[in-house]
This record gives sequence, C-alpha cells and structure tokens, in this order.
Amino acid sequence: MIAIGCDHGGVELKDFLVEYLRGQGVEVGDYGTQGSASVDYPDYGREVSERVSIGAAERGVLICTSGIGMSIVANKFPGVRAALVFDLAAARSSREHNDANILVLSGAKTEQQLARQIVETWLATAFAGGRHQRRVDKISQLEQELGTQLNDSDKHG
Repeated sequence: MIAIGCDHGGVELKDFLVEYLRGQGVEVGDYGTQGSASVDYPDYGREVSERVSIGAAERGVLICTSGIGMSIVANKFPGVRAALVFDLAAARSSREHNDANILVLSGAKTEQQLARQIVETWLATAFAGGRHQRRVDKISQLEQELGTQLNDSDKHG
C-alpha cells in the first residue's frame, strides 16, 4: 500500500496522483487533506510517515507547497528515508542509492505530468544494495544509537 498525504499546498497534485495510481491498480491510502483551507503540514506528514515507519504502508508520498516541511517531518520517524525530488534522476537515485521509502514533492513547483513520471520512476526503481546497503545500514545504526529506532514488535504488516 502507498500512503499519500498533503497540506493545502499539495491537494491538487495529491488528488491527481491518487486518481492516477488507483487507475494503475495500486492500493492507495489517502490521508488528506481534502480541501484548500489552510492546515498544518506536520499533521498530514505524520499520518503517512507513521504508517511507513511501522510497516503499515510499504511506501509513502507527501506533498506540501515547497516539499521542505514534509521532508523535515517525515525524516523524524524511525526507518523513514524521505527524499524531496524535483526530477527523474533524483527519483531514480533516491531509490537506487538511498532506498527512500517516502517521496516528497513540491505542490508549487512540480507539474502534474512530471509528478506522474517521478512517481512512476520512483516506484519502478529498485534499491541497488551493494555499497549503498552499507550506507543505509549506517543510517539505521545512527537511529539505534540515538534511540529512535523501532523494535520489530513496534512494526505492523
């Protein structure tokens, strides 16, 4: 399942992507927001990031006006590797090199068709492992040392 969420700055792009992904047969959990009224991005970033962190969602997509706020929120969660992406090369690299499990987009700077291509690339790209695994393992080690890593009993799904 792909969990997706946004603030008011990303509603239009989120709705487009939810419709697109569901049309492709992808199971999508839409965690809001649903309208243009001003909301606080941390609330919606949390909804998606928690699900990815505990394993209730395989991956997530977050959208806010710039993408920066959602990136900051998402990367607070254990096991989350969120990447703010503006082009196809970064989408590919975030998966191949970093095993990113949350894709963050800018609602103001990412056109719908480019966002669709970014999401397609990001979902289709596998983690390369190898030397990159060592680096991802070091991130997990940092989480453990900082006391922010989840135990297996905290994970679902």
